[in-house]
Amino acid sequence: MKRLCGFFIVWLLASLVQVFAQSKAVMGRYAEQIASQMELVYNAPTDNERYHASETAAELFQEALEQEGSFKWKWDFGSRVSVLTAPDGKFRVITWPVVRDNGEYECFGFVQAFDEEEEEYRVYALNDKSDETINRNEAVLGPTEWFGSVYQELIQTSYEGRNYYTLLGWSGVDHLTQRKVIEPIWFKHGSSQPNFGQALFRRERNRRRMVLEYARDAMVNLRYETQFVREVETKRVKVKGSKRPVLVQENHDSKQRMILFDEVAPRVPGMEGLYRYYVPTGTEQAYLFVKGKWELVEGAQGRVNDSKLNKPFEPLPKEAPRYKIEN
Repeated sequence: MKRLCGFFIVWLLASLVQVFAQSKAVMGRYAEQIASQMELVYNAPTDNERYHASETAAELFQEALEQEGSFKWKWDFGSRVSVLTAPDGKFRVITWPVVRDNGEYECFGFVQAFDEEEEEYRVYALNDKSDETINRNEAVLGPTEWFGSVYQELIQTSYEGRNYYTLLGWSGVDHLTQRKVIEPIWFKHGSSQPNFGQALFRRERNRRRMVLEYARDAMVNLRYETQFVREVETKRVKVKGSKRPVLVQENHDSKQRMILFDEVAPRVPGMEGLYRYYVPTGTEQAYLFVKGKWELVEGAQGRVNDSKLNKPFEPLPKEAPRYKIEN
């Protein structure tokens, strides 16, 4: 009986190894085919070729992500495709851009998220509708009307036992402007369908995402890291020779995790709303996560010099797609 039991365990382990090897081989083939198409997405000479390659890559991604156990597969396409996974394993976001001949960007992607009722991961294709989004700072959007971006950071925070997720993204937009976005992503209880935009911004009425759009040739920082924030404390202090106490201000600097970004405004007055004229003002702003909300604070200072923290943000390929700008 013991010998029979031993044979069964050996057979079971061998079967599991074989299944794992087969699954790894299948996912490896998908990865090779997707990488081949992404090469064309970035380097093909025409719009049609780049879009055809992106559609083929999307079809391959859809098939691959629907494979059992695919969530455990570690996709790696370098800077060409952004793959971000929530630390708690709830979901994963995959995004990439396609650049047209006229310099306009369109983003594509998927969310693979765990369905608690079905007890499996489900796949949602993202449809970039950023050009059609009305009230872009206020709208709550689903996968079919997504405010397209290539996401570079996925922040997971928690408060009173609940997890919150925030994405930091970028899009080239067109030959005049580019933008960065702070985008909360959330799921209804028990559902795997992603929703983009959430009222997590304290004291900012109706804001559900932060969009920074600015001139194509400008450099704007947006990152999540440990930096300094300055708090100003006002005190009443007795001064020798004075009958009344005087008010003095003391500065207290502390290191905290924050979303740090540059304030942007038009180069010259009167250009409000014309984002091709927007550039950094020289002032840094920050959001701190306080009691379940992102709170805007003044006095943030990006002084920490760390190459691991201050890394380039835009996921541009080594060879950017060729396009012409019409005069």
